[in-house]
Amino acid sequence: MKHSPLHDKHLARNAKMADFGGWLMPIEYPGAGVLAEHAAVREKVGIFDVSHLGKASVTGKGGLEFLNSMFTNDLGRIGNGFAQYTLLCNENGGVIDDLIVYRNSEDDFFLVPNASNTTDVVATLQTHVPAAITVTNLHEDYAVIAVQGPLAPQVMQSLGVNTDIDYMAFEKVSIGGAEVILCRTGYTGELGYELLPKTADASKVWDAIVAAIEPVGGLVCGLGARDTLRTEMGYPLHGHELSLEITPVEASATWAIGWDKSEFLGSTVLKSQKSQGAKRRSVAVKSLDRGIPRGGMSVRTKDGAALGEVTSGTFSPSLKVGIGIALLDSSVKIGDLLVIDVRGRDSMVEVVKLPFMPSHVR
Repeated sequence: MKHSPLHDKHLARNAKMADFGGWLMPIEYPGAGVLAEHAAVREKVGIFDVSHLGKASVTGKGGLEFLNSMFTNDLGRIGNGFAQYTLLCNENGGVIDDLIVYRNSEDDFFLVPNASNTTDVVATLQTHVPAAITVTNLHEDYAVIAVQGPLAPQVMQSLGVNTDIDYMAFEKVSIGGAEVILCRTGYTGELGYELLPKTADASKVWDAIVAAIEPVGGLVCGLGARDTLRTEMGYPLHGHELSLEITPVEASATWAIGWDKSEFLGSTVLKSQKSQGAKRRSVAVKSLDRGIPRGGMSVRTKDGAALGEVTSGTFSPSLKVGIGIALLDSSVKIGDLLVIDVRGRDSMVEVVKLPFMPSHVR
């Protein structure tokens, strides 16, 4: 199992560790735990090590046209110095991965895929890449540190960083004496930044940020809180809401598809699903009792008709109730009351509109 460049930092804090995409990563820290770490991000600020995320580069003349023929979203919609959420599908419309693409120029892009899918993303691109373009796996060359929460700008300013940049914009800054790629992105629904220092500089950047968050009541947070935060926002997680068997149309991620592009991997299937309507789609459900939805639990009507299953679910620390995302028959609509099988017991849920919590990313 691989280790983050910050692995020793987590062990020193006695973090609870677990496997994430083949990387041993912190779930939570003693003395705080998921609930307190979650609250810190919603109310103050938290710092996450997400170095298990992949990194890759695509460089060479024609890079923009090549990636637009591969990814669902349209990189022509953004300018240099901006990042974009997108998906890489197979010919059947199944999602190989969802990722963030940083556009340095029309011929220079930096990719941040999910950890376990990085090899597949790089291999898929290399299978189709023209001779003039180079695709390079940089998975272990960079760390990724996320600073999230309403006090994130204050923390970054205390480190001498200009925080007056647009959402999804990125630039190079200096933190702890190291050059860092800083982007106005995140996975929590709060205002924040994701920072990519070189692996050799990860520890001093981490230490500088930890020292900056402590005076304002911030916490070092594990990936357990990251999951409850992203679920409250309805953000998809590959292997749950998105997979080789679940298309972006079914996952209600059509906003990340450049429908006006002539074609891209999976476009024939996705455009057909859009025009004809998918038979199933992702919806949000909120418990009406003490039940907590969990991935894999079956969902049905009050009359017993099967509708699908929960793809992600948790107890919402913010709302103090069970919440979930479920892939259900497309006939389901907001306001419907449904039944989830919670370990053999019926639990009532209501279909609601996402996100569960207000978004503060901008």
